[in-house]
Amino acid sequence: MGRRSDHTRSELETLFVDEGRRQLAEVGLAKFSARDVAKRAGYSIGTVYNVFGSYDGLMVAINARTLRLWAQDLRERLAAADPAGRIEALVRGYFEFAEENPKSWIAVYEHHMADGGPAPQWYQDVATEIMGIVAAEIAAALPSPDPAKAIALARSLVATVHGHCVFALYRTFDLLGETAPAEAALARVREALAAAGAAG
Repeated sequence: MGRRSDHTRSELETLFVDEGRRQLAEVGLAKFSARDVAKRAGYSIGTVYNVFGSYDGLMVAINARTLRLWAQDLRERLAAADPAGRIEALVRGYFEFAEENPKSWIAVYEHHMADGGPAPQWYQDVATEIMGIVAAEIAAALPSPDPAKAIALARSLVATVHGHCVFALYRTFDLLGETAPAEAALARVREALAAAGAAG
């Protein structure tokens, strides 16, 4: 029988998200089980659903933690980067976080709400945080401040880097003969920025 009244609701949220991230990192989304998360945490599956409402609620909470850790990692990289290397820090940070957390990272993109609807607004806000970090750096690199242009370009560049990153993780580039996917992604980003008028 699972434990009862050992933790507050907030503590349970943290406990289940921590355990969920551990399991996700081990088995990936396809084999992920909310029931196993509950069992390994010492609680019943009913407690998980009482806290998060559903399987989707648990997954959204786990993915939000991954996104927050990723955003924190990018900010730390930017803080340590020299002014001329900030774009490179973002691109390499994208790749390296994915490489260090492959199953958790891909789950952010593989999980979809069971009803086919959008994720909760608070989660969408978390998910757009990384885009905001990128857009700020793009805006700083462009010759004139234009937030709309910066966010549009940021979306395209993130898509470019993401595609290279997915191909690298799934070893698709091995079949295509690309041996340096991060460098290739960085080259495409620099070409796009140069075409948009960014300096150097």
